[in-house]
Amino acid sequence: MDTNTLIPATRNTEWGFWGTMTKQAEAAWPIAMSAIAQATGEPLESVRAFLDSRYGRHFADDVLNEMHAGRALAEAIPAATRRWMSWTIGRRTSRDYGIPRGLPYLTGFVVQTAIDAELAA
Repeated sequence: MDTNTLIPATRNTEWGFWGTMTKQAEAAWPIAMSAIAQATGEPLESVRAFLDSRYGRHFADDVLNEMHAGRALAEAIPAATRRWMSWTIGRRTSRDYGIPRGLPYLTGFVVQTAIDAELAA
């Protein structure tokens, strides 16, 4: 990701990643957007769709768990990103969501939520 690229703002301040991160949301948003875009290779608009979704809330829960375990925010987000990239889409998730089996979990759900957002527009 180009460091001069503008990070898109959330479209969901009440729920998703932003709503779950509460007081840390403003600081966490650009870190998460950058970390996820870099890890998945997906554009920032797709990452925003993911973070604004229910899956973004689950990702935020993982970040908060890392913080409760003693990691600083700047360490917690990359740790959660690595964990989500280490999981792979299994048979049931592939069947239920149409995401290719074996794809990294984070990549699969970033792409899926971007498709869902595009279809809803």
